[in-house]
Amino acid sequence: MRAAFRTGAIAAVAAAALIMTGCSADAGSGGSADDPVELTYWAWAPNLDKVVDLWNDQNPDIQVTVNKQDGGDPAITKLLTAIKAGSGAPDLIQAEYQKIPTLVSSDALADLAGTDAADLAGDFPDGVWDSVTLGGDALYAIPQDTGPMMFFYRDDIFTQLGLTVPTTWEEYAATARALHTADPTKYLGTFSSNDAGWFAGLSQQAKAEWWSIDGDAWGVGIDEEPTQQVADYWGGLVEEGVIDNKPMYTPEWNAALNDGTQAGWLGAVWGPGVLSGNAADTAGLWKAAPLPNWGSDVSNGNWGGSSTAVTSQSKHVDAAVKFATWLNTDPGAVQALVTETGIYPASTDAAASALTEAPEFFSNQPDFYDVAAEAAQAVAPFQYGPNVNVTFSAYNDEFAKAAESKTRQAFLDAVAAMQQITVDDLESSGFTVAK
Repeated sequence: MRAAFRTGAIAAVAAAALIMTGCSADAGSGGSADDPVELTYWAWAPNLDKVVDLWNDQNPDIQVTVNKQDGGDPAITKLLTAIKAGSGAPDLIQAEYQKIPTLVSSDALADLAGTDAADLAGDFPDGVWDSVTLGGDALYAIPQDTGPMMFFYRDDIFTQLGLTVPTTWEEYAATARALHTADPTKYLGTFSSNDAGWFAGLSQQAKAEWWSIDGDAWGVGIDEEPTQQVADYWGGLVEEGVIDNKPMYTPEWNAALNDGTQAGWLGAVWGPGVLSGNAADTAGLWKAAPLPNWGSDVSNGNWGGSSTAVTSQSKHVDAAVKFATWLNTDPGAVQALVTETGIYPASTDAAASALTEAPEFFSNQPDFYDVAAEAAQAVAPFQYGPNVNVTFSAYNDEFAKAAESKTRQAFLDAVAAMQQITVDDLESSGFTVAK
């Protein structure tokens, strides 16, 4: 295995790097108003610099400069290049949860388990905290925002056709059939082959474990019962013709949201932004509900979300932790994140105090964020692997063919192909894979 995900591994690498550069990390914040600690922060969330300005005004001894990045993937690639070169990395980086294993396997992140950040576990839902610990003793980041999945539906169409909101996947299938039978031009949703994060979230809800760590080896469990169950379910609905097979975010899909052809959407808490942008004419007609469940077992998946990580090249780990803790747990900071960047905070209490009014697009549903909070607490643990980009690319390729073929078996074949492609890539990259 190229890198062991065990307590202390990353800290050891960070210490080695400091010895090589002849520098030492600070034990505390270490700065003063006259000689402040200077931190750099790579991030892409809009207007994050306005939130950081609040910190800088209140903390003259630790000053943070936001270096705006193009987005998640370019920033990660840029960081990995700096880590490989031995210099040039920032102190902090905005890291999507799915990218953390990739960064850890490249020794790019500091282990924060020995800092005050280790006491923050109770501030976040268990499933989100698991995303930054990778299920072990180490701590690789502090959660910032999260994307609990939700079911959005056209309340007016449901009322018109006498439909009830499904609470289980069995009920969802029955509702999809009833809707399409009543009006063959309409669908309750679509199976999208162009967003692997969406399918990963549905698999997470079913308790899938796509990656796991077994000693010094990675386990890959994509082609196993939970994900097969999800693929079989959606393949069956597409084969039956009661669910659409058009990818999301296409002009055709956007138009279908706006004209009622798509009467439902399995999205995430950030969905109001998508709907208001693509279906502006339907403001006030949608409602949100928890994702349907498999029987009585309440569970949920995450679609998106990011954290604040300290890099292994930072010379000011404790100061960086102090800032990252404030940014993601302080009520004033979290309120500013909501107002300025539009995120859904990962911090449970801070989110509750910051989100008191429904999004404008859902002004007809005053309890929108109560539903969101319920969805966030139900998120199941799920671990990503160091080659998530390869797996997601395989999803796009294999499920594009499956969705086009419209057969249940093709969906199951796509899952098997994702498994094999993921294993082959790990092995060719030098990782040990548990058999």
